[in-house]
Amino acid sequence: MKAIILDMYGVIVKQTGDDFVPYVQQTFPNVSADEIYEPWFRANVGEIPSLEVWKSIGFQGDLETIEKDYLDTIELSDGFIDFVEKIRGKYKLAIISNDSSRWSKYLREKFDINRHFDVISISGDLKIQKPDERIFLLTIEKLGVNAEDCIYIDDREGNLEAAKKVGMKTVLLNSRNVSYEGVSVDSFDELAKEILSI
Repeated sequence: MKAIILDMYGVIVKQTGDDFVPYVQQTFPNVSADEIYEPWFRANVGEIPSLEVWKSIGFQGDLETIEKDYLDTIELSDGFIDFVEKIRGKYKLAIISNDSSRWSKYLREKFDINRHFDVISISGDLKIQKPDERIFLLTIEKLGVNAEDCIYIDDREGNLEAAKKVGMKTVLLNSRNVSYEGVSVDSFDELAKEILSI
């Protein structure tokens, strides 16, 4: 095994993204999930800037502060820093994340995690999002490894299936407590000990 590729939401950070709609609905209870997701998904593939998401939903005023207030509710997953420091140097490391460019940049800088990764593939930058196989292939190419030399960790089965199709080994980090028939772990500690034997 030469490379470990991690998802962001539900893996590196605790929040899975499922909290965004209820967060918005605290302010706009009559706005539907579809009305919230539509601009959010567009920002995640770089079609609109992330601040436009808040504006299109109905937020007014200092949108940068509104956005920062939401992003500051997001926390690093327990054990992530210990895990990444333990494996750094043993494997090449990458992130593949469906996220807007601005949100991802803010969170990665806030938690100072860019320094741990050799490749960072963000859907908002690349205009390709999981489960599109191209984002996996592009990341593998940048890492300079073969797909079969990679382990991909995500909290969503659909993304794991796409990674399998290109030849990666996959592990579900089960942060959302779902039923899954493949290889699954509940924590970074378990990932290190049971899957990587470190």
